[in-house]
Amino acid sequence: MYASTETPNLKQGLKNFADEFAKLQDYRQAQVERLEAKVVGPLKAYGAIVKLKRDDLKAALTARNREAKQLTQLERTRQRNPSDRHAEAELHIASTDVTRTTRHLEETIDNFEKQKIKDIKNIFSEFITIEMLFHGKALEVYTAAYQNIQKIDEDEDLEVFRNSLYPPDYPSRLDIVKANSKSPLQRSLSAKGISGTGQVSTCRLRKDQHAEDDDDEEVDFTEEEN
Repeated sequence: MYASTETPNLKQGLKNFADEFAKLQDYRQAQVERLEAKVVGPLKAYGAIVKLKRDDLKAALTARNREAKQLTQLERTRQRNPSDRHAEAELHIASTDVTRTTRHLEETIDNFEKQKIKDIKNIFSEFITIEMLFHGKALEVYTAAYQNIQKIDEDEDLEVFRNSLYPPDYPSRLDIVKANSKSPLQRSLSAKGISGTGQVSTCRLRKDQHAEDDDDEEVDFTEEEN
């Protein structure tokens, strides 16, 4: 809207600049959407993931503690009655359960740490890629916008502006100076429609006519007096 009121070069330069700047805002919006989908979303999701992993860890620890307590009781029973094979079998089973639960707990912790590292790498790699893509496009657009501003022809627009200040029939400064430099007689003759060049020609014509009359052998004084 502002450019539409300006001189031609400035108008076109500002219009092109505005187009480039609007294009940049489109790239910025795309950047925000990508960041939401590939960076902010996965990071926010980790809140729920951590909560689930904590619940799993708590359940695994509870099971292991229960099995370890049972294993301790069976060990005491076997010590009181070393010949009790049933107690020996139960002790073996309990020991196996404790080992399996402990291994599962360790695997759960290990897998979570492994996935966490991988996710952090992926998330921040996406972040850097999105940022580089935006800034690369932004540099292209800013370059084009800068070039559009530099292409504005100041002298041509200034000439258009100056011409717009005066109507076509407005007297130029040179005409005003010439008019003011004339003598009072010249201005009087100009007002009557007689030019200086015409006056000189008339005087010369009269002088030539008098010279021709002097050369004539007979002069009609009556006509000259009339």
